[in-house]
Amino acid sequence: MQFRIADTFTDSLGRLTGDEQKAAKTTAFDLQLSPDRPGLQFHKLTRPQDPNFRSVRVNRDIRLIVHRTRSSLLLCYVEHHDVAYRWAERRKIERHPRTGAAQIVELRQSVREIVIPDYGSESIPDPEPEPELDALIFADQSDDTLLAYGVPPEWLDDVRQATEDSVLDVADHLPGEAAEALLELAIGGTPAFPVHTPPDTDPFDHPDAQRRFRLMANEPELRRALEFPWEKWVVFLHPSQRAIVEREYSGPARVSGSAGTGKTVVALHRSMHLAQKYPGDTVVLTTFSRVLARLLHEKLQLLTTDQPDLADRIRVRAMDDIGFDLYEASLGKPRIATSSMIRSLLEQVAGTVEGHRFSIEFLEAEWIEVVDAWQLQTWEEYRDVQRLGRKTRLGPKQREVLWTMFEDVRARLSRQGLITTPDILAKAGAMVVDGGNTGYDHIVVDESQDIGVPQLRLLAALGGGQNEGLFFSGDLGQRIFQTPFSWLGLGVDVRGRSHTLKVNYRNSHQIRQYADRLLPPEMADVDGLSDARTGTVSAFGGPAPLVRVEASQDAECSAVASWIQARLAEHIHPHEIAILVRSQIELERAYAVAQAAGLEYERLDGTTLGAQDRLAVSTMHESKGLEFRAVAAMACDDEILPLQSRIEKIVDDGDLEDVYNTERNLLYVACTRARDHLLVAGVAPASEFLDDLTSTFVGSHG
Repeated sequence: MQFRIADTFTDSLGRLTGDEQKAAKTTAFDLQLSPDRPGLQFHKLTRPQDPNFRSVRVNRDIRLIVHRTRSSLLLCYVEHHDVAYRWAERRKIERHPRTGAAQIVELRQSVREIVIPDYGSESIPDPEPEPELDALIFADQSDDTLLAYGVPPEWLDDVRQATEDSVLDVADHLPGEAAEALLELAIGGTPAFPVHTPPDTDPFDHPDAQRRFRLMANEPELRRALEFPWEKWVVFLHPSQRAIVEREYSGPARVSGSAGTGKTVVALHRSMHLAQKYPGDTVVLTTFSRVLARLLHEKLQLLTTDQPDLADRIRVRAMDDIGFDLYEASLGKPRIATSSMIRSLLEQVAGTVEGHRFSIEFLEAEWIEVVDAWQLQTWEEYRDVQRLGRKTRLGPKQREVLWTMFEDVRARLSRQGLITTPDILAKAGAMVVDGGNTGYDHIVVDESQDIGVPQLRLLAALGGGQNEGLFFSGDLGQRIFQTPFSWLGLGVDVRGRSHTLKVNYRNSHQIRQYADRLLPPEMADVDGLSDARTGTVSAFGGPAPLVRVEASQDAECSAVASWIQARLAEHIHPHEIAILVRSQIELERAYAVAQAAGLEYERLDGTTLGAQDRLAVSTMHESKGLEFRAVAAMACDDEILPLQSRIEKIVDDGDLEDVYNTERNLLYVACTRARDHLLVAGVAPASEFLDDLTSTFVGSHG
């Protein structure tokens, strides 16, 4: 007997308490191992839409809803008795007549609010007016077209009556492929039609059916599915994503997309695809930080549990560590110059040059972003460099003065036996170019928007000459660390091999729409490649985000704590909630909220992913790569976001624009860590970025 689990089951399981979840999982295991055992009683429903639906008792009040046939058993839903029965009595499982995909179809009801007239009053309210024809956004779509997109026949009339105000409500009642297509149509896009399979094909084998129904081959596989319901997106690939993963590219390739669109999923599956396609090669999955590399490794382990040999051929490393490994293998362990050492040397050499007016902040930025990043070793190289991203113009005389200082810094580093990280990466890349055996054949890069010049130069040396050697995933809107620079200048050209993902699987419609207000509709890199953020749709809906501006920190603390307690009352677990702040200075405000909410908390600093029944507390930077059901981004005050200390250090006009952009991107990253619930809070005067989120604030304004 085939045993499957539906995404509706894992979603409903996550809403139960811890003890209820344990009991439901035990019953699920019993059903898989011996569905005919006497203790498991399958009860018919009173008013089923689907005669194959059955209820299975978990305890006194919790019930599993299963779909049972002679050859299969499908876990569909779990809840308290009355809620579970109502869910089942309003749904059925059927093959879509056009696409051939198995779908859970909800009983069609009007999604508009019905006004019940008060017949005891003297006046009867007028009936709700029918929407005007030009307000019906799908009026020009034929039945054949809507069916081809996967809309169930029962919902054709409701889809035709959808307006801009009601389209999200209608979409929430439809299967995923239909909802995504309609939302893309609503914003003027042209969605691709789902695969249409022959009538004799198993409807559960359809690609879109595999998004919501997972076949459980054995008890360990079911255990993983139930223990990691939040990780189900790692397993699933949408057909549009699979096409990117499996395509053969003639050069470096890139996938982009806004937060939550599955770029990391594509990177993970691309790594697996290359390892399977080239069994004798080694694939490297990399990103810009060790924290994110560790997260990638954990997700890869979930994907390759049944394929340990495949996992052995995929190395997950931070980019700097790749360079360190290559350097140490040939030249030994280096003595790395810290940022404080560099600053001290710059101060020393600046004091030996009379008459210049360059601040230490300018010298430090010029060294980091130009001289060391591009590994400039001679006066001629510095004289001719374009200094992309640096808006302060320098004449020949100024450059000469600056180079005397930078040349002196290099000499002092050499005398002290010190080397910088860009030096290490450059030397490692040079060894690769000279024919060194690296053991790396294919490089897959996640979060590529935050890699720097030295890292990209090393990656180009490692994979630029290999067949399918370089693959990048990233989002310009989430760039929070690096200054923009030209990839073409380093020989990495993804033009013609760049793809944009448009379906957001992480954030609700409402959260995505709020967060998108922080960024322009289109963003371009230095080489002119643009990422259009318009046309992205979310796979599900949820409550509207809230923005609160309070008169004091105490009032903010009380408001955020109350919001968290409301989420707990909705059966969201403490570890599924996060408080994010701009920097470590504001962490005490987050801790105070946790205490006011009566919760223990865990500081997420990259060494832990959080513990059960503990609230997560993190800086916005360190939340990169994480996601939670509910997020409170707090302490969003003026002079904290954007950070005043960063602005005060600016000596280059170009840096000012970049600081504002990265600070805005940082709030975008924080907001898009939230799946279902988002609160943005601060103390008056609040961050100017909050004006972009909404013009209507909830709370006191001071």
